[in-house]
Amino acid sequence: MALSIAELEVRLNDPLLLDSGAPLVHDAQLLFDTAMALLERGEIRAARRDDDGTWRAVPWVKRAILLGFRIGHVQSLPSTPPFSFLDKHTYPTREFRVEHQVRIVPGGSTVRRGAYLGPSVVCMPPMYINVGAYVGRGTMVDSHALVGSCAQIGERVHLSAAAQIGGVLEPINASPVVIEDDVIVGGNCGVYEGTVVRTKAVLGAGVVLTRGTPVYDLVKETVHRASAGSPLVIPEGAVVVPGARRVSSAFGEAEGLSLQTPVIVKYRDDKTDAATALEAWLR
Repeated sequence: MALSIAELEVRLNDPLLLDSGAPLVHDAQLLFDTAMALLERGEIRAARRDDDGTWRAVPWVKRAILLGFRIGHVQSLPSTPPFSFLDKHTYPTREFRVEHQVRIVPGGSTVRRGAYLGPSVVCMPPMYINVGAYVGRGTMVDSHALVGSCAQIGERVHLSAAAQIGGVLEPINASPVVIEDDVIVGGNCGVYEGTVVRTKAVLGAGVVLTRGTPVYDLVKETVHRASAGSPLVIPEGAVVVPGARRVSSAFGEAEGLSLQTPVIVKYRDDKTDAATALEAWLR
């Protein structure tokens, strides 16, 4: 029996689906499989962008993902010695065909079931993309990079080597990390806890962003912070580099201590674009 997206949403909005003490509905597998297929085709997403630019989680989609863990049983997954993989049978690795127009370079990368990769996405080994993630057209996921569960990555993004994009499944109304279109995320960056990086921003190598991270804007002479109910938002076109601020306590000053903090040093311009244009030849 085929289910429409509207029917699926109604069924998955039942909170008892995730109650371990409640009996499973007879078609739980159908609900889960339908949602995974829609996620992989990009027809539903774990987060949506409102007209005002605010990103919000889509709880019923995240409930579908969590349902897979409830109905799944651990089994041996295909592997080659000396490796041995055991996971829920509902979450095998995703298979790709030529018609998907995705490049997955040999060398140990994995994309989990329920993730969407748009045409012309390039995956350099080894990297990992988790369930519920959305990776837009033309994005490059470089070596040792992680795209966490339900993370939303836009088009023509470059996730450089060892970049970590955090994921979140629970609570189901918690917004995932969002990297919008044309963003460059430098090597060894970490973006976590629902942070939103707006279009064309550049994160220099080693920048770490969390809900508790204040970001100092030297251009506009302001401080960007998360607030109750709102994530940390990096402005469009901001160029962010690692910085430091001194510890003002007597002990901190006596020991010469400082705290890591990201700093916006400029906003993207033609010179910045020229410095990043060569990567297009790799796609």
